[in-house]
Amino acid sequence: MSRLVSADSVLLIVDVQDKLLAAMRDSGALIRDIAFLASTAKLLNVPVIATEQYPKGLGPTSADLLPLLGHPPVSKLAFSCLGAEPFRELLAPMGRRQIVVTGIEGHVCVMQTVLDLLEAGNEVFLPVDAIQSRRDSDKQVALSRCERAGAILTTVEATAFEWLRGADHPVFKAVSQLVKDRPISG
Repeated sequence: MSRLVSADSVLLIVDVQDKLLAAMRDSGALIRDIAFLASTAKLLNVPVIATEQYPKGLGPTSADLLPLLGHPPVSKLAFSCLGAEPFRELLAPMGRRQIVVTGIEGHVCVMQTVLDLLEAGNEVFLPVDAIQSRRDSDKQVALSRCERAGAILTTVEATAFEWLRGADHPVFKAVSQLVKDRPISG
C-alpha cells in the first residue's frame, strides 16, 4: 500500500454545494472536516480543487470552503469529475498522482470519480469522515466498492499527519493547532 506524500497529492472536494448539503444528516461535520483538510493542504502546498454538479440547480460550493480553494470550482454535468474537460485540464498539468477525494454524494459523484481516477492510474485516498451520502448504507456500499477497486480508506487527521510525516515538519505546530481546534465527534 502506498503512503501519502504531500508533494504528490491533490485534494479534491466533490460537489459540496448548498442544496446538496441541505439533504445531508450532518452537513456541519462534513464542512468542518473538509475545511480542516483543506486548511492543512494549504499549509503544505497541496493543490485544492473543487467541483460543482449542475450549479444552476444545486447552488454554489459552500461559502465556508471557498477561501480554501486554489481555483474557482469546476462546473460539471457528468457525475464523474473526469467527465468534465475543465477538470481534466486543471488536474493533468499538476502531474500529481495521489488524489485525496472528499465530498458528496459518496455513492454517486464521489464513487464514479474514484473509479475513473483509479482507471486512469492514480492512487486514490478516501478520508471516510469527509464523505457523505443522504443514506449511510449508500455511503458504506460506495466506500466498500471503491476500496475493492483499489482506493485506500483513511481519515482526515490520518491524511494530515501522513502528509507531515513527523513533528519536525515546519508546519507541524500549525497543523497541530488545527487538530486542537477541530471538535471531537463521531
